[in-house]
Amino acid sequence: MKVIVVGPGAFGIKHLDGIKNIDGVEVVALVGRTPEKTQKVADDYAIPQVFTSLDDALKIDADAVILCTPTQQHAAQSIQCMEAGKHVQVEIPLADSWEDSLKVVEVQKRTGLTCMVGHTRRFNPSHQWVNNKISAKEFNIQQMDVQTYFFRRKNINAKGEARSWTDHLLWHHAAHTVDLFAYQAGAKVVKANAIQGPIHPELGIALDMSIQLLAENGAICTLSLSFNNDGPLGTFFRYIGDTGTYIARYDDLVDGKENAIDVSNVDVSMNGIELQDREFFTAIKDGREPNSSVDQVLDCYRVLHDLEQQLNNQ
Repeated sequence: MKVIVVGPGAFGIKHLDGIKNIDGVEVVALVGRTPEKTQKVADDYAIPQVFTSLDDALKIDADAVILCTPTQQHAAQSIQCMEAGKHVQVEIPLADSWEDSLKVVEVQKRTGLTCMVGHTRRFNPSHQWVNNKISAKEFNIQQMDVQTYFFRRKNINAKGEARSWTDHLLWHHAAHTVDLFAYQAGAKVVKANAIQGPIHPELGIALDMSIQLLAENGAICTLSLSFNNDGPLGTFFRYIGDTGTYIARYDDLVDGKENAIDVSNVDVSMNGIELQDREFFTAIKDGREPNSSVDQVLDCYRVLHDLEQQLNNQ
């Protein structure tokens, strides 16, 4: 399978590292904004073709595209790839508006191509382990308590490098938890509340936010997000259920008493991005809908839209 990767930044490199471990997949082109940086990454991963235009890249012989580009480009580029006859995996979030989310779904249904969104938490072994317990009816969520904390008072990426676009707590980072909560609870979110702190004078976004969610089955979720946190970074999930408590820190999982849980045998890898990519390529090969397809994650973006309306009226 021939793949084009768009975006040589932090997450583009994470995908390239994951794809190296997947048999039968070849990255045939890398697309980036600046030719020098893009060529350097392409050389590091022995990628034969480099482009600074997605239009040009889509003209070559390739089956699929992985988009690791700024949030504001995700919807339009996903549509562009499908209109060019390519399957597409777009990094989270699918879009930064409900209207654009619906447009992507419409094109996916019309073309019949695979369109998958990078909701990586569904694939992390720690969360898969919890999901397996839920599927086996050995655990039901009563509450999730989630902290998403970074220190990003400037436009920097996950590698600490300057970038040209502004990240967003709601449409990017909250999307992970809103989707994961509904996925793990096995129920639609029926009520959502949000408040946020002051708008940053340069970035134009709030750097602190708090969100509450209620699922149709009665499960609740409390999510705290910050770009002001000068301390341990990342997202930490506490699952409080009827038969136990579990805390997930990336791919590590412990119980409520901090006893480590071995999740190494949950899947073929401990790398959530790699597992996400494996699902994408396997779904294309098998002609089936992938886990975290655009249709499956769409309701998350309805909730984000509703929360945005609340915040705009705050």
